[in-house]
Amino acid sequence: MAERYIGLMSGTSMDGIDAVLVTLDGETLRVEAALCHPWPEATARELHALCTPGENEIDRMGVADNRVAQEFAAATLALLAKAGREPKDIRAIGSHGQTVRHRPQLGFTLQIGNAALLAALTGIDVIADFRTLDMALGGQGAPLVPAFHQAIFAKPGALRVVLNLGGIANISVLPGNATGVYGFDTGPANTLLDGWYRRHHPHGGDYDAGGQWADSGQLVPELLEKLLAHPYFAAPAPKSTGREMFTLDWLDGELAGRSYAPVDVQRTLQSLSCHSIARQLPAVDEAKKPAELFVCGGGAHNAPLLAELAALLPRWRIASTAELGLAPDCVEGAAFAWLAQSFVTRQPGNLPAVTGASRPAVLGALYPA
Repeated sequence: MAERYIGLMSGTSMDGIDAVLVTLDGETLRVEAALCHPWPEATARELHALCTPGENEIDRMGVADNRVAQEFAAATLALLAKAGREPKDIRAIGSHGQTVRHRPQLGFTLQIGNAALLAALTGIDVIADFRTLDMALGGQGAPLVPAFHQAIFAKPGALRVVLNLGGIANISVLPGNATGVYGFDTGPANTLLDGWYRRHHPHGGDYDAGGQWADSGQLVPELLEKLLAHPYFAAPAPKSTGREMFTLDWLDGELAGRSYAPVDVQRTLQSLSCHSIARQLPAVDEAKKPAELFVCGGGAHNAPLLAELAALLPRWRIASTAELGLAPDCVEGAAFAWLAQSFVTRQPGNLPAVTGASRPAVLGALYPA
């Protein structure tokens, strides 16, 4: 039976709340409406600050927990209005929340966005806390989207990779059979690019729109190789990371004692994203037709970054997930709507080969309206 779910997602870039209303009927997914709800400037600043250890964090996090829920509720109500739907039309909300810490090496992850308050404000049941059971079973708690990518995008007999270019890049490798799926975070996609841009353009927006500033710079090869020496890139999967690892403080340390034009650093950070992704993709058989790389997330709109990635991957055909029927800005929101349905139908939402968990598990917790 067809049911409607809403997926809410705000990623490491913190560039807005993706809200997606989908109809799910068996294995068929259809997007009914979608929007991006901007963060209020003060809330965005506080969320960025919470991602770095500081003073009085418990009180600050408690306040931010409620503010995130309020903004998630505003996004939900705006989405319902756009779609001409009412709360009673929605089976459940799948809320990812906002990650403020991801420490798999210490066995914990933290996403805020008071799910009980979200349920109360919207009048819709909320499924949240998707990551912690996977971590309790020894997994990384991330990435969770490969199971969704396998269900929606896989093609029997064809090698496809879905690349999400958010703050952090992650890949889902779909080899064309149900047993060989794997995926992991490859490293930074936009998080360093956004942070460096904001530092040097304090009054010029939150990110380098269209990659134009980076495209005007010159690559610094010795800096690129130094950045690519970070041990995360060579670490085996399962693995996941976040903005806690790839910070401007880390970048400042790598730049210490050297003087580069800021725009050239930005260009080199673009190359860091591209090279770290390209080096971690599966090998392609030269005798076969090119493999397919489908891109989603905010970076899917960065033409210079995609052009550089294509130059590094001549054996891959690169396209948007829109070609597969799902707009790149809708993929992660739709994934958490799908995970909410998986919870309701008691189906596993994780892939142990991806996260490293000891077994498949039904992910999430219910917060009734």
